[in-house]
Amino acid sequence: MPRPLLSVALLGLLSAVTGVHLWAQWMAQGRVADGTQWLLMPLLAGALWLDTRSGRSRLARLTLLALVFSWLGDALPGFFSGDADFLVMVGCFLLAQLTYVNAFLPYADRSVLHVGRIALAPYVVFVVVLVTLCAAGAGVLLIPVLIYGGCLGAMAVLATGVNGLVWVGGTTFLVSDAMIALDAFSDLEIPHSDFWVMLTYVIAQVLIVLGVEEKTEQPTDPSPVPTDPS
Repeated sequence: MPRPLLSVALLGLLSAVTGVHLWAQWMAQGRVADGTQWLLMPLLAGALWLDTRSGRSRLARLTLLALVFSWLGDALPGFFSGDADFLVMVGCFLLAQLTYVNAFLPYADRSVLHVGRIALAPYVVFVVVLVTLCAAGAGVLLIPVLIYGGCLGAMAVLATGVNGLVWVGGTTFLVSDAMIALDAFSDLEIPHSDFWVMLTYVIAQVLIVLGVEEKTEQPTDPSPVPTDPS
């Protein structure tokens, strides 16, 4: 189904704003970077809303909610300082990851949890190594970091069951947030880390949205995976 003209315009504006934002991150232009970051997820959410207006599946609705929580994670930390801004960011993105987990859960039987278990190993190793590298530097934030890391890993694993676009998007999101953790809590230094974090973050969210739109256009959407009553 062709995209609505307004959706195309929003995606074009997203590309332009992303370009300005990445330039500002690379050049350490804090005010420009902060201002443009606030616009990224609303533009993407607007495009998804318009593209799914004819029939918004459970997957699409939850993805929209995850984008709202992501936007809060982008915007709210600016109103806090010290450890509080990081905790607010982690809290908002934890809600986003939990929403994505819920959105992708009906496709778990097609994910690497059940199909090709060998493919699950890299995700487990990645999260374990990341937590190991960050544990010493996390201090009192270790528990929130562990919880978030587990949810992030679960999201990336479950994303493999939706389709190829969401799979790559979820994995890219994992890499993006790993760079944040390494920059904050480890001795590893990533040059222009804010640039790379935001580049992979936007790519991840766009790929997830495109994959969700592709899945929504298909005639059937699986019902939630039944739980064991015992």
